[in-house]
Amino acid sequence: MHIFHFQRSNDKEARFNTGNLEWCMVDLFEGGTETTTNTLRWALLYMINYPLIQEKVQEEIESVIGQTRFPTMADKASMPYTNAVLHEVQRKGDIVPLNMARVATKDTNLGRYLIQKGTIVIANLSSVLHDQTEWETPDTFNPEHFLDSEGHFRRRNAFIPFSTGKRMCPGEYLARVELFLLFTCLLQKFTFQPPPGEEPSLESQLGFTKVPMPYKLCASLR
Repeated sequence: MHIFHFQRSNDKEARFNTGNLEWCMVDLFEGGTETTTNTLRWALLYMINYPLIQEKVQEEIESVIGQTRFPTMADKASMPYTNAVLHEVQRKGDIVPLNMARVATKDTNLGRYLIQKGTIVIANLSSVLHDQTEWETPDTFNPEHFLDSEGHFRRRNAFIPFSTGKRMCPGEYLARVELFLLFTCLLQKFTFQPPPGEEPSLESQLGFTKVPMPYKLCASLR
């Protein structure tokens, strides 16, 4: 293990010090592990509750990738339905309902509101992801939100699970890679179902992130 000594730890003009490093590590662990893990938990929960959607994802995997090789990010462009399902998991799962706190560094006018310097600002991402004026069926798990009439993937401006602007999540690209590859690998090799006689709840519990209630599933090798 290397121990770093910061020569300028007391220099207020220094842009990096031990405290900064510690918070960067916190960001990596909290933002880079729990969020992705819980998104996958929601993804599998939705698959066992919506078996027809799971079947359509597997049909697309078969037609584009097959069973003889692992998926790659190059496959994503040819898999609009799988991509739409993952986006809908993030929208409906609403993993981080409230964004991280920010502080206004100067007096700022936002619409008709004045946000004074030093004001703590927390964006309500959930309100956008469930906005009835933006989504056709905001309270329903519906991958069609991200597909056009011809079945092509379409981006939506109201899809902001990673927030937006200069302070949006820096790990967005990595998260997208992890989610696509892991989700596709899992559905390529397994079919997921609830245990016989059980119907897992779609209710959630809120901690640092919004997570599904504990549930059981059965994975059958395809």
